[in-house]
Amino acid sequence: MAKIKIITDSNSGISQDEATKLGIFVIPMPFTIDGEEYLEDISITNDKFYEFLNNDADVKTSQPSRFYLEELFDNLLTDNDEIVYIPMSSGLSGTCENATALAQNYNGKVFVVNNTRISVTQKHSVLEAIELANSGKSGLEIKNILEEKANHQSIYIMLGTLKYLKKGGRISGTAAALGSLLKIKPILYSNGGKFDKFAIAINTMQAKKKMIDKVKQELSERFLDDTKNGQITISVAHTQNYNEALKFKEEIIKEFPNIKFEFTDSLSLSVACHIGPGALAIAVCE
Repeated sequence: MAKIKIITDSNSGISQDEATKLGIFVIPMPFTIDGEEYLEDISITNDKFYEFLNNDADVKTSQPSRFYLEELFDNLLTDNDEIVYIPMSSGLSGTCENATALAQNYNGKVFVVNNTRISVTQKHSVLEAIELANSGKSGLEIKNILEEKANHQSIYIMLGTLKYLKKGGRISGTAAALGSLLKIKPILYSNGGKFDKFAIAINTMQAKKKMIDKVKQELSERFLDDTKNGQITISVAHTQNYNEALKFKEEIIKEFPNIKFEFTDSLSLSVACHIGPGALAIAVCE
């Protein structure tokens, strides 16, 4: 049986300590704050990151360099036969495309999974990859299994503020000011690609209801077979909104008593810098 090393990145929400316990490698995503580079969970904590964010620092996301990935692959292949790398969604970052191109230089020893996952759904894929590797699956088999399920997921995110959509140029200053005045809660949606607008709510309670109602619809339609087979999990994610995330978890468990609840995690800093603190998300995953 081939010795396979599973790699992911910090967008999965898996910390460096967790990675060590799981026997995998987590690439810390790089970003710059006021021109200085930081690595998630290595050179900056979540609390310090949000302190910068709340103080209107200039925060920009980045991605691992080709040199970094090449050096990492070379080092890991000295003690492993194959590598399976599960990066964040190719719809949100160029990391997947760059790693896929680089993998062609490794003669079938490096497999980059393009299953368009982020946050808790990405974490789910990593844990599944570990199980598949332990069961004797090859790197290619793991890649194919995970990619076949690429669209078997949904994420809905209620934003806590419009400030960062305005800052990123995604909405006008007038729209942001009006939305903040009316305390509007926009809800974004993704099934693996970029995040699109799903709905607007006038408060957190209504936003949570809209998200839960949509998940109920998906479980009875799009994910009907997976739901009947007991193959669906639900998770919660947030940005600096842990107490609300715990409340949301309890509400979800009551609404979906027959569905396995999986994670209550923070969204990665790469996502948080675009949407700001106070966000609340629900994720469905096969």
